[in-house]
Amino acid sequence: MDVKEKIPKPKTKFLRVKCISCGNEQNVFSAPASKIKCIVCDKELAECTGSKINLKSKVVKVNE
Repeated sequence: MDVKEKIPKPKTKFLRVKCISCGNEQNVFSAPASKIKCIVCDKELAECTGSKINLKSKVVKVNE
């Protein structure tokens, strides 16, 4: 057996999101434990829903 077959890929990822208000881009986790706010304008970018993310902004890139 190959090592890659034994190790499953994670279901969560890091997302690069862009704030709709100010255009700031920042990295967020796809399964956050709390609300995520923009560092620049303090607008809410995403909120937690238990296991997945509820986005209120645009996804620019998915980091694996």
